[in-house]
Amino acid sequence: MPPITTVDRALDYQKRLQALEPNVNFLMSLYLHETVTPETIIEAKKRGIVGVKSYPAGVTTNSSSGVVDYTQFYPVFEEMERQNMILNLHGESPSGGDVTVLSAEERFLPKLFELHSKFPKLRIILEHCTTAAAVEAVKKCGPTVSGTITAHHLSIIIDSWAGDPFCFCKPVAKTPADRDALLRAAASGNPKFFFGSDSAPHPAASKRGGEKIAAGVFTQPYTTQVVVDAFEQACDNGVLKEDEITPEIVEGFMSKFGRAFYGLPEEQKEFITIEKKGEKISVILQSDKIDVVPFRKNQETWSITWS
Repeated sequence: MPPITTVDRALDYQKRLQALEPNVNFLMSLYLHETVTPETIIEAKKRGIVGVKSYPAGVTTNSSSGVVDYTQFYPVFEEMERQNMILNLHGESPSGGDVTVLSAEERFLPKLFELHSKFPKLRIILEHCTTAAAVEAVKKCGPTVSGTITAHHLSIIIDSWAGDPFCFCKPVAKTPADRDALLRAAASGNPKFFFGSDSAPHPAASKRGGEKIAAGVFTQPYTTQVVVDAFEQACDNGVLKEDEITPEIVEGFMSKFGRAFYGLPEEQKEFITIEKKGEKISVILQSDKIDVVPFRKNQETWSITWS
């Protein structure tokens, strides 16, 4: 807040992030807004912005400035196609009428097909897929369309967030069958599906309630471990087979496929080792300004080391 709608603001934000962690290459996006024009896209490409993020108005926390009518952005999408930039879609229709949080993603999928048909060379990511229908929609589209899957959506279902505000996010987790479809897609080796954290460090107080519960799950300190935990549980439940979860499958989903879609070089400067040491996820992460509760707090998980 406010949304990052100009190139200067995006690059200023990048500098602030880079100051916090100089060793991370932050890829910056603009927030799709009525003030973004084809000329903005041309400038953004020249100055290193990689994409544009689209939120339908009002579907999630801080999306009040989002899109109402996609047709007004057709000139923007056309320029993005020319500039080889990525459109990151929060794929939900706003609630209202017969649309609820449970049907919002599936009701958005015709819009995905429409945009892909109109701009077949535009690289599109349907972010944080939560349904079997979304997985099938991504498969039906051409190679310029991919889908991301979060760590938390690989394990939670409706009952999870209905009883725990720290599991509440948008899009909401759906049925066990939807979760299993996500697991199979993530473990399939299909490069159209790769990891996207969608990790949201909302203050604990805003997750516990008040006027409105903030939508978002905080997984960032444990994303790789939570994904492997989900694969392991899926094997125990018979959804996946243990011999399907190879290091190559995990690396492709967590790293290689996403880098390839974004056109980033294959630079293997760091490696990770995961092993079981009885580590538990923190109950709460605290600073002098904010308290954040991680997903699956106090539960045992894998340990990770970098080399």
